[in-house]
Amino acid sequence: MSRVTDVLNRQHIELPSWAFANSGTRFKVFPQAGVPRDPYEKVADAAQVHKFTGAAPTVALHIPWDKTDDYADLARYATDQGVTLGTINSNVFQDNDYMLGSVTNPDPAVRRKATDHLLECVDIMDRTGSRDLKLWFSDGINYPGQDDIRARQDRLAEALAEVYARLGDDQRMLLEYKLFEPAFYATDVPDWGTAYAHTLTLGEKAVVCVDTGHHAPSTNIEFIVAVLLRAGKLGAFDFNSRFYADDDLMVGAADPFQLFRILFEVLRGGGFDRDPGAMDEIAFMLDQCHNIEPKIPGQIRSVMNVQEATAKALLVDREALAAAQAEGDVLGANAVFMDAYNTDVRPLLASLREEKGLDPDPMAAYKRSGYAEKIVAERVGGTQAGWGA
Repeated sequence: MSRVTDVLNRQHIELPSWAFANSGTRFKVFPQAGVPRDPYEKVADAAQVHKFTGAAPTVALHIPWDKTDDYADLARYATDQGVTLGTINSNVFQDNDYMLGSVTNPDPAVRRKATDHLLECVDIMDRTGSRDLKLWFSDGINYPGQDDIRARQDRLAEALAEVYARLGDDQRMLLEYKLFEPAFYATDVPDWGTAYAHTLTLGEKAVVCVDTGHHAPSTNIEFIVAVLLRAGKLGAFDFNSRFYADDDLMVGAADPFQLFRILFEVLRGGGFDRDPGAMDEIAFMLDQCHNIEPKIPGQIRSVMNVQEATAKALLVDREALAAAQAEGDVLGANAVFMDAYNTDVRPLLASLREEKGLDPDPMAAYKRSGYAEKIVAERVGGTQAGWGA
């Protein structure tokens, strides 16, 4: 049990600044009262999640959504709030110039603009003290013959190499992939194999980010996790849930058993043995859009869901599992797995929170805090943050 409590006490889950802003679907964005109007207010809201869970001490930024004149000041503000700034996420998908792609665009001028933005993000990392640069590209084509598929891979490799060369010794590149959308015929980084191939060529500071919502239906994500861990190329997760495609729902909402299976493979591959902040750390990050539910409680619930799945993964009797597997005991091995999954770990996590001086029920504690009412009253006027800011 000491192993279980040790991992849970050390585990930290990074929050995305954009989760606290207004977001929606292709059809509608539903604004909510009290939504942040700038990066400082996003950081303040994220700090509330850490205050009540004790497990979310870093906040990822998205550039230019979180652009500010003084990143060092924002970093100091985050520290004052009890958190620190984390991963820097680039944005090369919203400008009109990127209609035919960013770093893979057939126009050299557009490619230069996109690559310069990625380099700007590394500059921001230097000022915030961030270790990770996360890259996701919407680049791709919608029709056969629209562009040269191989040439686009060459352009991608060229841009990645330039940005990789700019990284400091203690900085990493996380390459994210996505099956489709907005490119429908051929996405330039559609799967873990493509991301792995590029990171392998780049070097040890380039690793793969697995977004749990970016796969085809019925994809065995835990298999991908196991293979990438074995190759030393799994760097991070973007945790969310999907029913159909990239739904960006709260992690563990659609398939909590899948989340458990994924985290067991992280455990099996030694992912929980890495030191926080180390270059080989597996970063647990949330990437979600709270369209109809309140933002801060949605993030609190997501952190709790990851903690619960982690606790269950740690409770798997690995000796009994290995013995059953060695004997070819199919049902016995499955029973060991299911026993852990079916264990109610909520009392354990409540006890661990109390040992840290936290309320055992983060959701109830936040509701009682009055913070939600406070920000609704204070954040009047200005422009609420959203996908465009």
